[in-house]
Amino acid sequence: MTRRTHAALAAAIAATLTLALGACSSTGSGSGADEKSLTTAGDGIVGGTPVRGGTLHVLADQDFSDLDPTRNWVEPEMDFGIRYLYRTLTTFKAEPGSGGLQIVPDLATDLGEPSDGDRTWTFHLKDGLKYEDGSPIVADDIKYNVERSFSPDLPGGPDYAKMYLNAPADYQGPLHGQRLGPSAIEVPDAKTIIFHLKRPVAEFGYTVTLPTFAPVPIAKDTGVNYANHPFSSGPYKIQSYDRGKQLVLVRNPYWDAATDPVRKAYPDKIVVDQTLSSTNVADRMIADQNEDQDAISYADLDPSKVSSVITDPTVRSRLVSENSNCDALLDMDTSKPPFNNQNLRLAVEYAVDKSAYQAAAGGPALADIATTYLPPELTGGSSVDHFKIPPGGDLDKAKQYLAAGGSPGGFSTTLTVANTEEQRAESLQASLKRVGINVTINAVDPSVAYSVEGNKNTQTGLSLAGWCPDYPSAATFLPMMFDSRIISDVGNQGNITRFTDPSVDAEMDRIAGLTDVNAANQAWQALDAKIMDEAPAIPLAWQKKPLLVGSNIAGAFGAPVWSAQIDYATVGLKSLK
Repeated sequence: MTRRTHAALAAAIAATLTLALGACSSTGSGSGADEKSLTTAGDGIVGGTPVRGGTLHVLADQDFSDLDPTRNWVEPEMDFGIRYLYRTLTTFKAEPGSGGLQIVPDLATDLGEPSDGDRTWTFHLKDGLKYEDGSPIVADDIKYNVERSFSPDLPGGPDYAKMYLNAPADYQGPLHGQRLGPSAIEVPDAKTIIFHLKRPVAEFGYTVTLPTFAPVPIAKDTGVNYANHPFSSGPYKIQSYDRGKQLVLVRNPYWDAATDPVRKAYPDKIVVDQTLSSTNVADRMIADQNEDQDAISYADLDPSKVSSVITDPTVRSRLVSENSNCDALLDMDTSKPPFNNQNLRLAVEYAVDKSAYQAAAGGPALADIATTYLPPELTGGSSVDHFKIPPGGDLDKAKQYLAAGGSPGGFSTTLTVANTEEQRAESLQASLKRVGINVTINAVDPSVAYSVEGNKNTQTGLSLAGWCPDYPSAATFLPMMFDSRIISDVGNQGNITRFTDPSVDAEMDRIAGLTDVNAANQAWQALDAKIMDEAPAIPLAWQKKPLLVGSNIAGAFGAPVWSAQIDYATVGLKSLK
């Protein structure tokens, strides 16, 4: 899924970390903790097991970009929506570490019944499933939401249904009354849904963990306004939502825990404050006063506050920070000049100073330099250095590519970033200027960044964003990032670079049909190398996600899926006051 990369962690953090974490140096000397100091302590869970009741406060520096399950493909709000407001056919266990990578039935009774060589998948719904008004959840509601994902009026969501389903090429969704026929989706009764795919998809049981496969009842659909009040199938429902200010959730009285062993639903109420800056959030979480003791941070740890956390054991014990398994990427719009020129893209690849970017992202304690698109977790546990470019770049090689691309003196372009990431953007601006590439920074509010980057008319030459696996498979990385068949003019959340190579598309299809997992993994890594050579995007860093929680918070851990965001399924209060 797409995601805003972590809030800008200033280059000053690197100095702070060097002082506080002496063993971060290559010599390994010094008395400070090593770079794992910013990993969740102990068993990975902060606070033990929560009690039932109370109000959980969530301190945020932005509104949700979209809580409509059809359009929700951005972290961390996908975690928030799936754990609180809507259920899917299958879902991930709520556990830290490898346990949290396992899927279990959610609305469905099992993980799906494949047939026809994994081209047909059948799911049966559990008994007793209800919406927030007590009405039953039926299979056609899931079909309807899947159909919504085809609508050009509802852009930006996961593209898997469009990629996988045997649907007509010109299908435009159900908002004007047109439904998909049985060649794509069958609903033989209220509790059975059958998906017919264009090709074998052995991982389809994982695919249906996505919010595309949550139910939306036709009678409650409000089209583009559905994000303001998605009709709940989860443990909570919306009591009030003042966009950009506050969201309040209360219990859904018709949610039945007997049908849902994953979501623990400890708090009685959840209040999300969206009016704060990242600095405000950090200050309040560190101070840990009054109701903030019952709060968790939605915003990543502010750069200016890192020293206050890592030098205070009491505060550091309340830090949740795990590997996100996400790429931070410098995306280039390959559909128009200058980046429709492969040589100029390679010039950027060689000119970027990734060590400076790493420092701006928090240094080695919070970010590793990325050298391929696929993170180490998807390349056998160790990183692959494809180009073997020095971390500071290779300026001579960059100048050679500029000359080969017809711009020996460099060129000018614009970089769009969320305004929380300007310091990272400035590190890139400075490194590219060394070879005559002049970058203007276009900083926008985080809640609209994806809509700017995903619109062909407002997209700039460069964008700073990232990509996370929807589940632990390379099939959720490269096809979502570089398949030309999912590009859309507006709401383009996959393939932000608008990269088009029919041979790459064909190879993705071939790999997807492989039944040998090892052969598929090797093929994905080879394809990663091929796309790296074409350089539509620059992998910059693989990062951790640092989040603080209050002293009365329990059950908090970084989910191994959803970019290491706190798993909302289990978080709650230690005690009721």
